[in-house]
Amino acid sequence: MSEISVEIGKRIRYFRQNRKMTLQELASAIYKSKATLSKYETGEISIDIDTLYNLADALHVRTEQLLYHRVAESEAPPEREISPTFFQGLNHFYAYYFDGRNGHLNQSVLDLYDQIGINKFRIAMYMNYKDHQNYQQAENIYWGYIEHFDALSLIELTHQDTPTEKSSIQILASFLDAETKWGLWNGVSSRPLMPVALKMLFSKKPLKESAELIRNLKLSKEDIRRIKYYNMFSVV
Repeated sequence: MSEISVEIGKRIRYFRQNRKMTLQELASAIYKSKATLSKYETGEISIDIDTLYNLADALHVRTEQLLYHRVAESEAPPEREISPTFFQGLNHFYAYYFDGRNGHLNQSVLDLYDQIGINKFRIAMYMNYKDHQNYQQAENIYWGYIEHFDALSLIELTHQDTPTEKSSIQILASFLDAETKWGLWNGVSSRPLMPVALKMLFSKKPLKESAELIRNLKLSKEDIRRIKYYNMFSVV
């Protein structure tokens, strides 16, 4: 069995169990036997494209969520041109913010997909995951697009399970090369329910949780001074 088949099988099993579906229920939905579906989940047999799409439909997920996306530092850059220097050669990048409601560091992975316009690409955001190797099993999943302008990059997102919940991200000066970039996330908090804006740090590589990282993510005196001066939420 191949590594790819095993990893895809793990994703199928995760989403099936998450949807509280039995093997028989999912097998019937895709017109396969229970034994065949079990072999898909263990990676014993490879899945054809038609079946992969049928599984995604039956599980109410996107086909991309079942695919194995290897996370490796030596990964070859994608064959596409992205104008902002920060994003060149990236299949995915990372986002961090400090959640003051529970005092925890929140980490996300953003996957870049196909181009849908001039400097505009489809994107998925997996927010607040526990296991970096299985980041697609995240607490919140958003889909949308990223569009690049002269001074910043704009990300528009829609929550996978709650389409009425939308958010946006602005990444400052993405045309300049750097390992990290600051940005502003705007959305709706569910605990409590209210519109919020927070500063978010974006990185080309995963960052280790540390006191310094958390300190930088928290609102500083300089942040408060700037908010009072402009009467606006902003990051630089």
